[in-house]
Amino acid sequence: MPTLPPHSPDVINELHHDYMAHASNPLRSMYDKVIARQRIEREEAEFIYNSNDLLGIGILADTARRLATPVDRRNDVYWVHNYHINPTNICEANCTFCSFKKGPKSPKAYVMSVDDVINMVGNYPGKDTLSEFHIVSGLYKEQDLAYYEDLFKALTREFPHVHIKGMTAVEIAYMAELDGVPPEVVLKTLKDVGLRSLPGGGAEVFSERMRELVCVDKIPGEEWLRIHGLAHDMGLSSTATMLAGLGETNEERVDHMIRLREQQDKSGGFMTFIPLNCYYEGNRIDPSNALTGVENLKNFAVSRLVLDNFPHIKAFWVHIGEKISQVGLNFGVDDLDGTVVQEKIAHSAGTASSEHLTKDQLLNLIWKAGRIPIERDSLYGVKARYEPPADTRGYHEAHTFA
Repeated sequence: MPTLPPHSPDVINELHHDYMAHASNPLRSMYDKVIARQRIEREEAEFIYNSNDLLGIGILADTARRLATPVDRRNDVYWVHNYHINPTNICEANCTFCSFKKGPKSPKAYVMSVDDVINMVGNYPGKDTLSEFHIVSGLYKEQDLAYYEDLFKALTREFPHVHIKGMTAVEIAYMAELDGVPPEVVLKTLKDVGLRSLPGGGAEVFSERMRELVCVDKIPGEEWLRIHGLAHDMGLSSTATMLAGLGETNEERVDHMIRLREQQDKSGGFMTFIPLNCYYEGNRIDPSNALTGVENLKNFAVSRLVLDNFPHIKAFWVHIGEKISQVGLNFGVDDLDGTVVQEKIAHSAGTASSEHLTKDQLLNLIWKAGRIPIERDSLYGVKARYEPPADTRGYHEAHTFA
């Protein structure tokens, strides 16, 4: 059997090492680079995508995750008690993958006032233990910068314990255009009234070819990256996403990740990367582009390998599904998002996942994967650690936060 590197017993078991270390293994050179903490480059990432060795790909990503994690935290999986707020579904953009958007005259259109939002959250039984508001919406001129100033002020006043993660780079650019100011003015204005981080939506795939096909109304990838860089320079953190299943190539996915890695090298404010999975009800995307479970797992793994400067990789179970998200914990994932109360956007496109998960459902999901659930805040501060019960096989309770 090949000789184990001195530090590898803390990293991976001997059987995995034996599997990867044989000279005939096509992934051997990438494994050596992971062990040596060297960067995976573009061509290597494309090679991994094109490999059919799913076990080997998982070992690569899990090794990278373990090496990047302190020894006493390597079984930890993060989750957050969060609540989604979507103030309107009216939108001026025409993204072909969107099933959430409605026109202003649609009988299904809605617009929430600031009071509507406050009352909605106030009626949620678990509001006192919430950690995060996740706020994204349509591009609607009646909800401009002044509206969001008022909303963030009200949320901060009524729920001061809750972190506001709000407004995608696309929405920041839209509000800047409405008010005739630079995006940094919008960011500073919202930061002054409670904004603390940006969600990663609107990134889709940075490829110009794909953006012309599926989201021509949105800002280019370069501007998305620039706005996140501006936010980082102001002390705001953010997440990043990639929406797969649009018809993009593996090469375009890798390019998307490389560009995120380059931005992170510059500004350093990304906390998490989230590979998303497209759904096809009520939109114009060809469902033949739908990802398989294997492709979703490869997205997790390759992102963990390429994004070596991102602290966390998240499986957003709403998009990916609870089961593949759970398997993803062996493919570089260390975060399962959270309770996701009131998610509307993915469900409007046909995801079959739950409307939200309770605390006990999340704990059970993580325990049964052999990991330790860690309740976090938005910036990955630890709020609670949940050791598994003596027999997780019998753990089926599903209580609410009330």
